[in-house]
Amino acid sequence: MEDIFVARVMSSSLQTVTPDTLVEDAGQLMLENEVGSVIVVDEDNQLEGILTTTDFVRIVAERKPKDRTPVSAYMTQNVITVTAQDSIRDAADVIVEHGFHHLPVVDEDEGVIGIITTSDLASYLSREETPSPE
Repeated sequence: MEDIFVARVMSSSLQTVTPDTLVEDAGQLMLENEVGSVIVVDEDNQLEGILTTTDFVRIVAERKPKDRTPVSAYMTQNVITVTAQDSIRDAADVIVEHGFHHLPVVDEDEGVIGIITTSDLASYLSREETPSPE
């Protein structure tokens, strides 16, 4: 797994929003696209944050009004990221170490270019690894 890079496993089909997107709209986007997170970017596609299903649990628990509340009120800032050239082992280590399910993939020039998730890693392993004996 050391020589397999994030670019091979990541999803480049992303759902992005801006920091001023309403939480309700971000949630609708996630439902419509059946994804567990939206990436928050600025006008230059640079990473500002991430909003996940876990954040929505917090929103409901805090009983905040869902309308008129911007994503920036709940998104995780200072997001830990990987690059497309990082190994998937390094990405998996970050995911496990921090208990993440979503890890944005960034490029210095292009900004956010993808996301790698626990589902992406599991899917890769199920295709590439020999199943353990029964």
